[in-house]
Amino acid sequence: MKYISTRGQSPHMSFCEVLLSGLAEDGGLYVPETYPAISTAQLDNWRQLTYPELAFEIMRLFIDDILEGDLRHLINKTYTAEVFANAEITPIRQLKDGLYILGLSNGPTLAFKDIAMQFLGNAFEYVLAKKGQVLNILGATSGDTGSAAEYAMRGKKGISVFMLSPEGKMSAFQRAQMFSLQDENIINIAIKGMFDDCQDIVKTIQADAKFKEEYSIGTVNSINWARIMAQTVYYFKAYLTITETSNQRISFTVPSGNFGDICAGHIARQMGLPIDRLIVATNENDVLDEFFSTGIYRPRASHEVAVTSSPSMDIAKASNLERFVFDLLERDATEIGALWSKVNAGKGFDLSRSLPAMRAMGFTSGKSTHRNRLETIRSVYDSDQDMIDTHTADGVFVARQQRQKNEIMVCLETALPAKFEQTMHEALGDHVKIPRPARWENIEQAPQRVEVLPNNADAVKMLMRERLL
Repeated sequence: MKYISTRGQSPHMSFCEVLLSGLAEDGGLYVPETYPAISTAQLDNWRQLTYPELAFEIMRLFIDDILEGDLRHLINKTYTAEVFANAEITPIRQLKDGLYILGLSNGPTLAFKDIAMQFLGNAFEYVLAKKGQVLNILGATSGDTGSAAEYAMRGKKGISVFMLSPEGKMSAFQRAQMFSLQDENIINIAIKGMFDDCQDIVKTIQADAKFKEEYSIGTVNSINWARIMAQTVYYFKAYLTITETSNQRISFTVPSGNFGDICAGHIARQMGLPIDRLIVATNENDVLDEFFSTGIYRPRASHEVAVTSSPSMDIAKASNLERFVFDLLERDATEIGALWSKVNAGKGFDLSRSLPAMRAMGFTSGKSTHRNRLETIRSVYDSDQDMIDTHTADGVFVARQQRQKNEIMVCLETALPAKFEQTMHEALGDHVKIPRPARWENIEQAPQRVEVLPNNADAVKMLMRERLL
């Protein structure tokens, strides 16, 4: 299995090379040369597998430079009941209206990012030890990626984490999760700007080949292929849990800002998983809804990004969309390079001609507002005594709007309500207690440490040099 860049100007790489590299040298994203094909017989054989057993069967198709025994050990070490508070890892529950909720938020930081990030932490440590190398991870977060990465990497040998976040734009819980960490290998940086500014800084530094090589820079954002690969597993697990035969088809609604979570669903579908529809659910920052509705991709400037009650989706440049468009355009790297040169120049592009192909690939979309979120949280609580967070509420609202007769619909949960307590109380009233695990009680009062920097890649580089020298 070799990996290629979506822009076609970088050398082919193995899985371990891509794991440590993150962004390709030409600014593109790595994808497999071809997606493995899964047969109906294979799906049937996988029905009784545990989550770690299924993860091994899927990941081994993408990884041929880690010994199978070692890979199985890494996976078994990652997906445990102790780490994810549930032996099923990604349990499924059904609401009274028939909608399924795929529970992805039982990990260490109460967000779906833990599913992939815990594997990345163990894989990084393993590969670095084998190679005798160190890695300095540079990442950006709109809320959940940062804490998931930091809790996966804290204490790992040979790894330091520099995590950028938009100053004052995350919830109090999200900030406390990250900034309260006192580990020396974790450095939090608050950027005076929006998430897209943080993401642009990461890409700018990743594109500086000399700096990247000198300081061994890698990334844990979903631009790292290993994140997407690990997330494909729970689509297969959900399908195998809900269906009785491999002739059935199901659909997924996915709250999405950076297009990573639903990109994993797209890849699962490309591999042969019988997915009918993939529905992108956005908040008021609806760049993805606009794209899948019209074919026009129009990234917003930072000042156009709304600050919402589902902050992890307050994103106006969806990095992983490039992987999907690469497949949509039949892997034409030259056209991808031309399209994203427009994006990098602050412009968009028009692929309205490709709308029929998008529909054929199962994609549609919808959006939700603050009022919709509050009403959906309240509705699910009243009917099912079930609490969903603000981002999952975006997904449930859109799923209910778009679900077709007899369609089996699964909404992906993104986080637990405890991370967004203020909005949960707004929806349900101050008298309703928002549960949180005991380990997170009073986290907002813990001492915090964070560096505040301007929206400038050179300022981030300077801080990294100071901490790494």
